[in-house]
Amino acid sequence: MQPYQLRFIDLALARSALRFGRFTLKSGRESPYFFNAGLFNDGESLSVLGQCYAEALHASGLPFDMLFGPAYKGIPLVSATAIAYAEQHGRNLPWAFNRKEAKDHGEGGQMVGRALTGKVVIVDDVITAGTAIRESVELIRRAGAEPVAVLLALDRQERGQSERSAVQEVEAEFGLRCISLLTLTDLIDILSRKTMGTEPLPEEHLQSLRNYRAQYGIQK
Repeated sequence: MQPYQLRFIDLALARSALRFGRFTLKSGRESPYFFNAGLFNDGESLSVLGQCYAEALHASGLPFDMLFGPAYKGIPLVSATAIAYAEQHGRNLPWAFNRKEAKDHGEGGQMVGRALTGKVVIVDDVITAGTAIRESVELIRRAGAEPVAVLLALDRQERGQSERSAVQEVEAEFGLRCISLLTLTDLIDILSRKTMGTEPLPEEHLQSLRNYRAQYGIQK
């Protein structure tokens, strides 16, 4: 495990962004865990999260030129990642995000920030249906730039409508590389060996995670 992965899990647990129990997802499946990146809603947590994103992207060795954050959750994520990358790795990355609706006054248009150019990394929290990623790819290509990767907090490694996960669908459809801070496999592995504060994660929660992966997980 990488230090940034352990730091991310500690942050997610401390902010209750990662919870365990019984949760009904949009798909109708009952999940033993729930991840909500919206709970990284203070300066300290966003700073740490940006540092984790920057570390994962840097460790990937991926060649890229700039960052893009899909509205709305991707906006603070791409901002925090760009700041952390400059501070930790000495690279001043350009970044941009989109508006949900094009602005018809002032500077106008749908894009905010640096003009999209070169190889672009999309920064988001998770991929569920892949809709935001598809829209992002279209915007980036329309600008004449090249989307090369998606940087995510969590890959649930869970089958969607087919035998592939949403991440695998995006990789196959657009030829993008998906870089995740954590996968479900990583999560189970780390939680099997660490404590939550002073208490270990109850074995019943760990077993529920393993059972869920066995039932809905992708085939390697």
